[in-house]
Amino acid sequence: MQQKRIPMRQCVGCREMKPKKELIRVVKSPEGTISLDFRGKAPGRGAYVCPDPACLKRAMKSKALERGFETTIPQEVYDGLLAAMEEGDHG
Repeated sequence: MQQKRIPMRQCVGCREMKPKKELIRVVKSPEGTISLDFRGKAPGRGAYVCPDPACLKRAMKSKALERGFETTIPQEVYDGLLAAMEEGDHG
């Protein structure tokens, strides 16, 4: 029996490849709204980050998400992402 491949994604903060299930998807919707997508099913452009606020802060510093989404991201959006991550709302 063939082993099922585990989808890997790169964290935009630490740049490490990890199984997709272990990462949180940050999504830019077609309307341009940026949010955390814990289920990984929301429509739009996705980027992945470790469920660690330090990785999100690193991604903020390097502007990795801004490059990935080709848009500037206001500080309050980052604050919202950090708050959602710290609450761990894996809904």
